[in-house]
Amino acid sequence: MQTQIAAGRVFDFSHAVGRSAASGTGFRHPVAVAMGTGSNASAAYVINRGFEMIPNVHWNRTAVGVRITKVVPGLVSGEEELVTEFSKYGDAPGQVIWPAGVAVDSQGLVYVTDEWLNRISVFDGDGNYLRCWGSTGSGAGEFNGPSGIVIDSEDNLFIADTHNHRVQKTTSEGVLLATLGSFGSEGGLLNSPWGLAADSDDNIYVADHRNHRVQKFSASGEFLASFGSGGTGRGELGRPSSVAVDSDGDVYVCDWANDRVQVYGADARFITSLIGDAHELSHWAKMTVATNPDAVKRRREVKNPEVEWRLSMPADLVFDNVNRRLIVADTQRQRIQIYNKLRDYTPPSRTL
Repeated sequence: MQTQIAAGRVFDFSHAVGRSAASGTGFRHPVAVAMGTGSNASAAYVINRGFEMIPNVHWNRTAVGVRITKVVPGLVSGEEELVTEFSKYGDAPGQVIWPAGVAVDSQGLVYVTDEWLNRISVFDGDGNYLRCWGSTGSGAGEFNGPSGIVIDSEDNLFIADTHNHRVQKTTSEGVLLATLGSFGSEGGLLNSPWGLAADSDDNIYVADHRNHRVQKFSASGEFLASFGSGGTGRGELGRPSSVAVDSDGDVYVCDWANDRVQVYGADARFITSLIGDAHELSHWAKMTVATNPDAVKRRREVKNPEVEWRLSMPADLVFDNVNRRLIVADTQRQRIQIYNKLRDYTPPSRTL
């Protein structure tokens, strides 16, 4: 279903971007995505986690394809453009081992979390390294597996300190301002928080990964609401990995273990599910397949390609408010999928 209508919302599948590639026009396990700001507002920054395929590397062998990709997704298939790539595998300044989250502030600076190195690296909008901070531990301002990151209207950072079961609020220089949550399952408590989002009022939304829900906190840290519960049914979640909020107040959740995106209203009411609709290969993937006649033949022999259309363990998503569209990191398919949220949609006539 490429056009989905639910509770007055219309989600229309646009196109996919990407293919499996260790560099260039593609991705290797895209686990996070953020939209640029200012002069880079049309660009998306995509974190490539890479494949664990290189032997004798002591950092759990994660090296192939690790990088940050800056890409203009385009409004339709064929318009996508690779702008640049930056950072690479390693522990030197400006390098990453397990990159997990990305966010962009109002000045266009790009912040990248690293689960292994327990630090946040900062780049300019073109990918030039500027600085980093962070250290390992459970004390104030220390990290144990930082993952999701979001920036509020005052350019304060909120960082999911996953294995310390909390969210830390810092300045753009890393000075600790506040802490949200602690370990537990009651409202306001967290178990392995992952993706984060902020709405227009600077309320913070937390993908509470192992509690199978999303929690909403006020800008001052007060617990406000909870979205979803564990399961596979309507509105239920399995290990949610990310959350986004659009300018209408609708909430989008990467239902990671259930291979879908769950959509809720601002009142936490379930709206619909998006399961992936990439009926056509991305422009970059088409160019790759076209160079291999055997691949073309094999694809024509496939009896049911539907599994390829669908999301597989989507790890992150972001709502592009400029173009009113949802961009989903389709992690296991090595691509992003894009849905437009339509305002002025006219249903087709029943008389054809």
